[in-house]
Amino acid sequence: MKRAALYVAIVVVALTGIGCDEKLSSITGPTPNLEPTLTSIQRDIFGATDSSGRLACTGCHSDQGRNPSGGLNLLEGRAFQALVGTASTGKPGATRVIPGDPNNSYLIKKLEGASDINGTRMPRGNVLLEPGQILVIRRWIQQGAQNN
Repeated sequence: MKRAALYVAIVVVALTGIGCDEKLSSITGPTPNLEPTLTSIQRDIFGATDSSGRLACTGCHSDQGRNPSGGLNLLEGRAFQALVGTASTGKPGATRVIPGDPNNSYLIKKLEGASDINGTRMPRGNVLLEPGQILVIRRWIQQGAQNN
């Protein structure tokens, strides 16, 4: 419980920093060009392997030659529709991305490994996203999860 409270405190402090135009590259680790836009998240997180060894999300979440894991297709041009306002197939009653509400967006819960997720934290069996990378995704959701 203390660990969860500490993590929430870190998230709040970091989000405050993002809101104050702090240079994002100072918190996004292996993705220094990451910005809180879908285009940037698509390019630097969903569709690319980064220098930490984290594999592209589209390695599993793609319909190219397979059924996308969890029914979630994160290929460019499909990710927005698959995420925003869309019910999770892995957890009944959960919505993948709720614009303006990162705390209740199932995507964030899966990336952070919240206690109420079904299955495992994402990315599975791989290098996890850095806290700063998750903060940028949170910020995109907080700003309305636009198709930008």
